[in-house]
Amino acid sequence: MSDTAKASKALKATTQKKAAAPAKAAAPKAAAKKGEKEPRKPERLTFKQQVRSRKIKSEWTKKALQRKRYEMLKKRCIKRAQKHLLEYKRTARAEVNMLRNAESAGNFYVPEEPRLAFAVRIRGINGIHPKPRKTLQLMRMRQINNGVFVRLNKASLNMLRLIDPYIAWGYPSLKAVRRLVYKRGFCKVRGQRLPLTNERIQHRLGRVGILCVEDLVHEIYTVGPHFKEASSFLWRFKLNNPTGGFRKKGRHFVEGGDFGNRENYINGLLKTMV
Repeated sequence: MSDTAKASKALKATTQKKAAAPAKAAAPKAAAKKGEKEPRKPERLTFKQQVRSRKIKSEWTKKALQRKRYEMLKKRCIKRAQKHLLEYKRTARAEVNMLRNAESAGNFYVPEEPRLAFAVRIRGINGIHPKPRKTLQLMRMRQINNGVFVRLNKASLNMLRLIDPYIAWGYPSLKAVRRLVYKRGFCKVRGQRLPLTNERIQHRLGRVGILCVEDLVHEIYTVGPHFKEASSFLWRFKLNNPTGGFRKKGRHFVEGGDFGNRENYINGLLKTMV
């Protein structure tokens, strides 16, 4: 073997030793790092993480409770609506049976006097005497086409007769009451006119047993013991002008006009104004 070959071989061996030396030196360092403990997180950071995890858990529990309450309220509302519907059917069937029994016996059936009325203002304030004007304010009919439900008794009938030339009123059916509440119903909360929801009804009228819109319709239509609370909870109805307009506001309904008591024919007027 020549001298040059021996020299190159020795040079390769020395370079390999030098390359292996740092690797051997790095191994104890890595072992030392593995044996060491990881640095602790700052206490502030761990506290923030704990607070955040608790907040997320509490939010999830709140949402789950709200969902559970909503489902329970929904079931109760459905049951109440079915109960009210059954009651309406029974009363209608009982009235038909009494009418048939009276006819078969050769008698007359006189239905009970209506206890609920709906009044709509159809005239403005020009030329109104102070007394009817004050009565219109007391009955919350401050603008044209404002409507309210009225419980019929001696006092309310006298008030309706006093303002008779300025309103159209009659006896609404269940369908008309439901259409008014669902389509034009707004509630009064702290002097504000807000949309009607089951949550607001439960919050304001839950103490008297009214939990949903169907309960509100039932209380108004049947003129229940808490009619005053239910009627005052509703904002006065703001209706449109009737389709085709009025015929003659200065004449009574029985004379071909518009004002005054039109009994069951108020349902046709409300259908065109809702």
